[in-house]
Amino acid sequence: MLGRAAVAMWWDVAAVVRAEWENWHTVEHMPERLGIPGFLRGTRWVALSGEPSYFVLYEAAGLENVTGGAYVERLNRPSPWSQRMMPHHRNMVRSLCSVRASSGGGLGGVLATIRFSPQGGAPALPSGRGLTGAVLLESLAADKMPQTAEQKIRGGDARAESILLVCGYDGEAVTAATKALGLAGAVVGYYRPAFSLTPRDLPQ
Repeated sequence: MLGRAAVAMWWDVAAVVRAEWENWHTVEHMPERLGIPGFLRGTRWVALSGEPSYFVLYEAAGLENVTGGAYVERLNRPSPWSQRMMPHHRNMVRSLCSVRASSGGGLGGVLATIRFSPQGGAPALPSGRGLTGAVLLESLAADKMPQTAEQKIRGGDARAESILLVCGYDGEAVTAATKALGLAGAVVGYYRPAFSLTPRDLPQ
């Protein structure tokens, strides 16, 4: 995990607009976000099965980079293309998060996202053969998350309280590690990477 903060988001996009949406997200939206000071990496993941269709993670240096400044200014001034695409985000879940624990590194070919409400303390981060890393994220309270013009266009977002991400190069290992956690009531999704970007990838 790069940095000490993150923006974690899940949503669906209707099939009829998906081609344009992916083009917008790749050529305009993600480069725009990675041009914001303190944003270190953005990765779009696509569901291996079921919904939500997409998971997007922005890794940031600190909470100040995702709760104010240039990021919030950008959210309040969406481009014309963004204004057209924002209404197509369905069942949006969005959390501004602190990194509570992180192990390993790099991006594997499979990611499990686990949304849960903590009961009796934080779970231990999974590790072992087939896994490349794990991250525990804690969301800010809803009243600590600034409301923006983009959210108003989407019609409001839900929030995940706590998030555990388990990444690996072996899908069976990721699935087994996720099930072994035994987090009652957790919402689990499995994803593959579709696009990743860092500030160094942007045109100079």
